[in-house]
Amino acid sequence: MSTNRRHICFLNSVRMEDSDSQLPSDQDQTPEPLLSSVDIFLFSLIAGLLIYWFFFRKKPEPVLDIKPFNAAPPPITESSFIEKMKKTNRNIVVFYGSQTGTAEEFANRLAKDAHRYGMKGMAADPEEYDMSELSRLKEIPNSMAVFCMATYGEGDPTDNAQEFYDWLQGADDDLEGVNFAVFGLGNKTYEHFNAMGKYTDKRLAELGGKRVFDLGLGDDDTNLEEDFISWKEQFWPAVCEFFGVEATGEDSSIRQFELVVHNDINMNQVYTGEMGRLKSFQTQKPPFDSKNPFLSPVTVNRKLNKGGNRHLMHIELDITDSKIRYDAGDHVAVYPTNDAAVVNRLGERLGVDLDTVISLKNLDEESNKKHPFPCPTTYRTALTHYLDINNLPRTNVLYELAQYASDPQEQENMRKMASASPEGKALYQSWVLDSERNILAILEDLPSLNPPIDHLCELLPRLQARYYSIASSSKVHSTSIHICAVVIEYNTKTGRVFKGVATNWLKNKDVTDNGHKHTVPMYVRRSQFRLPFKPSNPIIMIGPGTGIAPFMGFIQERAWQKEQGKDVGETILYFGCRHKNEDFLYQKELEEFERAGVLTQLNIAFSRDQEHKIYVQHLLKKNKEQLWKLIHSNNAHIYVCGDARNMARDVHTAFYEIAEEVGGLTHTQAVDYFKKLMTKGRYSQDVWS
Repeated sequence: MSTNRRHICFLNSVRMEDSDSQLPSDQDQTPEPLLSSVDIFLFSLIAGLLIYWFFFRKKPEPVLDIKPFNAAPPPITESSFIEKMKKTNRNIVVFYGSQTGTAEEFANRLAKDAHRYGMKGMAADPEEYDMSELSRLKEIPNSMAVFCMATYGEGDPTDNAQEFYDWLQGADDDLEGVNFAVFGLGNKTYEHFNAMGKYTDKRLAELGGKRVFDLGLGDDDTNLEEDFISWKEQFWPAVCEFFGVEATGEDSSIRQFELVVHNDINMNQVYTGEMGRLKSFQTQKPPFDSKNPFLSPVTVNRKLNKGGNRHLMHIELDITDSKIRYDAGDHVAVYPTNDAAVVNRLGERLGVDLDTVISLKNLDEESNKKHPFPCPTTYRTALTHYLDINNLPRTNVLYELAQYASDPQEQENMRKMASASPEGKALYQSWVLDSERNILAILEDLPSLNPPIDHLCELLPRLQARYYSIASSSKVHSTSIHICAVVIEYNTKTGRVFKGVATNWLKNKDVTDNGHKHTVPMYVRRSQFRLPFKPSNPIIMIGPGTGIAPFMGFIQERAWQKEQGKDVGETILYFGCRHKNEDFLYQKELEEFERAGVLTQLNIAFSRDQEHKIYVQHLLKKNKEQLWKLIHSNNAHIYVCGDARNMARDVHTAFYEIAEEVGGLTHTQAVDYFKKLMTKGRYSQDVWS
């Protein structure tokens, strides 16, 4: 009972006693005093309780917010980028929609370039600001907004650009007087090439914005870096002409972060690989996401193929008590670590103590990004957990590092590769890209190059999470998530061995190692790759190689639906591999599903078991009448998973030909037919290049 309720009860009893005491007795007509001694006692008791409650009750103790050394305090959320630009005297803002970090990197490079043209820029995450303030940009003289927008999935915005995209769709703001330019990042192997960049450019113009320079379209299927450099080399002269300014001629390297070495620090205050909160790997707290991944124990790690020179693996991650939920078709993101041997070789080549505790502190105190990665930490942790040392360095890294080459020829070649000249582009293409030289290989092959390790750490991009299609259904495996992957390992033109960071790291995640359980930092990312709402709809799944992953989850779920007594439609799988006796993935499980009637058709293309190669698209054409009937008459849903560059295109072509040959459509009608299926959600792709 609450204090207030107790007070009410006391007062009710007082009123009752008052009424009783005021009834005159027949025997005694002597006037009674207004309050009896009982009344006075009760009122005194109530008054005493109230006084005590107000003045002497125990006050709650203030909560002390004790933060570890140098942990980033909660930022004062300045949602107005306009006010921030005014406060810091900036006139160019570069927004980025980034999923893997490349668009963010490009935005930072453009913002940094601005000083060479007498301007001051800032990179900005649209998720952190009120984008409806874009119309106010005209309040800042000679200002403009640049957008580096990546396209994700099937023409979708990246996670951090979703709210901006939603705003663009519904906005009726007047952007007259707002200057803008857009560079899109995409991949031509995907159906909706650069959709987000194109839409942003088109919509800003529709709202009245002034396009300062043409839309740039970067293609990651060829050379995204070259596309960006070529666009940038024309972009800045156009900006100078538009605003009537000239380049300052300052080409010197500008550091964004300063080095702080911690010689005497409590190691409990040092980051050891956490993505966000310090010690988050020791004290795990849901919800789990990209900034707070769950450390999932590996419970199964087995090789799937029976032969051949590749290693295909099935891994199971335990999510018991994590409160993580997933659906068949979702993706699991894992945070890998770099090879310790490569990290050690970098330390030896640069002659540094990798266990030195450091912080890289942003020289711009107004920046939201205080550090390039969690600090304080050690060089070893930064190179192991936070920085991408395996990918091929972009031209801006070569340009910044060139100053540390003592050999004039090596310095000249590095600067040439960072230029927009045809010779420079060709040299970068052959010496870095085609030869697949990562930063260690570059340092090994340029003996006079000796950069300070802190500058190198500033320049290298962040090591990104890797996404895998989940190979299980939560209806069947509620406490585990399954991964199907192939280990990437091959020889490069320089004679070195290239090893994929994540797959080699996962391969070595044994279930137990001397009693120690290996864990994987992970979280789940939702997908639109979903089974039909009605189980009775037929499904056609096409997934060669590790593209079978999401379909293992789909098939498990269809089996569960049958067990629940639901009417389940035809479940047809087209799978492809090289040899039946080598890499027929999940052969036992698939054949069991077929025997049980869950898989109504199991079509396998063994590409190299005969003289002429057979792929999944050939089997589709072989069954064209049945497929057209399922698609055109029975409302079947089509799912494609795997390689975007070749397989997905060839499957597209096969379906167009089926529509033409069996459905009697022209090629144009066939293309339009399947585009409509995509729009309706009946043709879904989970592809990569």
